[in-house]
Order: sequence, then C-alpha cells, then structure tokens
Amino acid sequence: MKACIFDLDGTLTDTLESLTYSVTETLKEMGLPVITADECRSFVGSGARVLMERSLEAAGEADLGRIGEGMERYGRIFDANCTYHVTPYEGITDMLEELRKRQIRLAVLSNKPHRQTVKVVREIFGEDMFDYVQGQQEGIPRKPSPEGVYRLLEKLKAAKEECLYVGDSEVDIQTGRNAGVRTISAAWGFRSREVLEAAGADTIISRPQELLQSVQRRDEDQ
Repeated sequence: MKACIFDLDGTLTDTLESLTYSVTETLKEMGLPVITADECRSFVGSGARVLMERSLEAAGEADLGRIGEGMERYGRIFDANCTYHVTPYEGITDMLEELRKRQIRLAVLSNKPHRQTVKVVREIFGEDMFDYVQGQQEGIPRKPSPEGVYRLLEKLKAAKEECLYVGDSEVDIQTGRNAGVRTISAAWGFRSREVLEAAGADTIISRPQELLQSVQRRDEDQ
C-alpha cells in the first residue's frame, strides 16, 4: 500500500469543542438560542455552510434568511478559534508516525474550509507529518464527491487500489465508495458504530492501532 487519506474532524482530531464554541458564539452574536454539543456533533461532516444551516434551523431560523450573515460571522469566529481545545485522539500520532516509517504517504481531506484545515493540521501535527492537506475550497466539490480523493491520488502518485481512505462519518463512507477506494470507518469519532453500520461501512475500527493491523494484512494479501 502506498497511501492513506484521512478525514480530519472526528477522525484525526477531536474538534467538537472548537466547532461548538464557534457556532455558539455565532448564534449569540445573532441574538439566537445556542445549540448543544450533541446537536453540533450531528451537524458536522458536510462543510461549514451545512453546519450553519442546520444550526440556524435548530435555533428557530427555519427559512434560513440569515444564512449569509451567519456564514460571515461564523467564518470570522471560527478562523480565530479553529484550534480551540483541539487534540489528536489517543493513539493517532503514534499510528501516523508508524505509517510514515513504513513509507506510506499521508494526506488529509476535509470538508472544513481549507485555511482552517491547514491551520489545525500544522498546529497539532507539525509541518512534516502529512504530504498534502486539502480542505474545502473553490473549484473542488466537497465530500461525498470523489473529486478531492482523485486530486490527492494524483499528488500522492497512488492508484485507487494502493490507497486507504479513513473517516468517521456516513459522508466519508460515501466518499470512499464514490471514489472506488477501500474505506475504513473510525468508531471513536463523531458518529456511533450503529450509525456507521447503518451507512454500510465495510470495515469499522475502534482504535488507531487497528488501522496498522489492517494495513499489514492488506500488504500481505498483495
């Protein structure tokens, strides 16, 4: 195997507190009721606009007439707080370092805006852990479109059959399926094992060490 592409929020890093804080502050500025961390957890995965649309609906703004205002406020607040209390999940850093020792190329593909994706990855993992980091940006449809995976495969110089995609949500399962790459679902993230199973996950792991075992088995089978 040559490459692994990872989702960010809920897969590599626990970003729920930063997301919840930023949405809460946005809603407060707008004079609206705040949402809970559990609501925010369920809203995450399809990008910032969808997060704000669902948050405004939960706060009583069903017609979404203030979505433009919400996006402007959220963009400003989240940019200043995207690393607020963010930590890697237990075992993630060791797992990534072991993959690099095996000369497997690593990338991040997130629906978080590109600027904040890069900011979080660099602060938590440093400059050299990943070969490429790609967040949501103009010209590239967000997941579950396979376009982001295809672009990263070109940069990583890896074929579909030589890559694993790792994520924690139903969006990630569909992304991997659309791209034709083997997908592993992380049960420690923002979705429960039951949600992942209902979404048709092929392989579900409970801790990062299991990914190394899966990579080893894949290499032995080839």
